[in-house]
Amino acid sequence: MVEMTLVGLRVVLEVARAGSFSGAAERLGYSQSAVSRQVLVMEKVVGTALFERHARGVRATAAGEVLVRHAGRVIDGVAAAGQELAGLRDRLAGRLSVGGYPTASAVLLPRAIGRLLRVHPGLQIRVVEGSTPAQLQALRRGRLEVAILATGKGLPAYELDGLQLSELARGRGSGVAVAESHAFAAREFVRPDELVDEVWVVGARSGDAPEFGAWPGIEEPRVSFAVRDWPTRLGLVAAGLGIALVPGVAAESVPRGVRWVPVREEGSGFGRTAWAVTGADPGPAASAMVGALQAEAVEFGTRAP
Repeated sequence: MVEMTLVGLRVVLEVARAGSFSGAAERLGYSQSAVSRQVLVMEKVVGTALFERHARGVRATAAGEVLVRHAGRVIDGVAAAGQELAGLRDRLAGRLSVGGYPTASAVLLPRAIGRLLRVHPGLQIRVVEGSTPAQLQALRRGRLEVAILATGKGLPAYELDGLQLSELARGRGSGVAVAESHAFAAREFVRPDELVDEVWVVGARSGDAPEFGAWPGIEEPRVSFAVRDWPTRLGLVAAGLGIALVPGVAAESVPRGVRWVPVREEGSGFGRTAWAVTGADPGPAASAMVGALQAEAVEFGTRAP
């Protein structure tokens, strides 16, 4: 009894996509006669013609269209199964706990995790939210394998002895989130001195880290709202109730109705360096996570906001 095969389904799918037997043969690396034989076998299985010839090649019959539709699903399913099985054999399969400060966790960390899981689908990654001091403590106690932190002007001098730091590429610098109706929204950049008279939406924990406050150097900023959650803060910006400081690493997290505008610092202001931090002897999964963070950070520097 002749039965459908995965090879036959793939051949039928490629003939339909290419519009010819010769085109399918080229895509698959088969001879044209081998493609013709596979199509004949599949036609024998279904009991009717799958393709009809025309001046420029072939097109699927009604039966062919049905088979092509299901063939795509079957082949995708087999590919997914293969990826999942590969994950079971992946030497990095297991659990990994990672974390970072809020603005790094908005875009950079999720994308780096996605990059890592595409290569090592067997990993199970847990994202740990918390302040930088709490994450450093968790690193020392072995409850966290990788954290992202920032150093620079206005940040605490964290105790980093015994930890391994890997610098992440410097990206876009910092900027401000403004409503689309704001005068800055049409600008390519603004200068720090232009921010002095602006009304600010800040974080409720603005004393903990610069990204929660107004632009550094403004002695008495005019604050309209101080809120805890990042989405609320940007929502208030979208409503035109103030502007907010947003590091470039989180520029792509701004919602609809908000535009991120870089601030040209001219040698002062919000300069900082981001680091991926691990224990003194990171395992293979933690090292791979650091590599993914570094690769994603490089791309951040080349993408438009």
